[in-house]
Amino acid sequence: MSRYRVLALVTIVLSVFSGGCATSPAARFYTLSPVQVAETTPAVRPIAIAIGPVTVPDLVDRPQIVSTIDANSVSIDEFARWADPLKSQVGRALAEDLMLLIPGSVVSVYPQRTTGSGYGVSVDVQSFDSPIDGGAVTLAVIWSMRPPKGNAIDGRSVVHEAVRGPGYDALVNAHSRALASVARDIAMATRSALGQRN
Repeated sequence: MSRYRVLALVTIVLSVFSGGCATSPAARFYTLSPVQVAETTPAVRPIAIAIGPVTVPDLVDRPQIVSTIDANSVSIDEFARWADPLKSQVGRALAEDLMLLIPGSVVSVYPQRTTGSGYGVSVDVQSFDSPIDGGAVTLAVIWSMRPPKGNAIDGRSVVHEAVRGPGYDALVNAHSRALASVARDIAMATRSALGQRN
């Protein structure tokens, strides 16, 4: 093989590799966030609330965002990822929502910080559905709020939240709003327990 042919072959191979690298999409990273509450609630005496443990379905417990195609298939997007583990984000978003819903509360995502006077909240996310074609996200959560004294208050929240626009930004925002609805249910249970203690 002549030197010119070798140079031409090397040039073609390099252009293919450089062209392939140039067209690879960049990964985007997403986070759940607290939702500003419109309702005004009176402040409570300072109380400590600890969120945890938090569990999520194995299917969505991965860095990639998993979208639901239909009842029997999903899409896993390698370039749309959670910025940190989903169960960490769920706990953090709930904690921030609860601090907004129960002014005066101090909410941690570390369950071992619960003391004899603190409230504990465990969260089991049973469904975290993200439709690929818009529609509404579905969030089903079993939670348990344990007051310092007395019996735990158990609840199940099922939320359908419309995806307001195309793309993953709108999808993640819908999940954030759905988690805020779950936080409202937990806040009501906490206020009920506080009323029983007063």
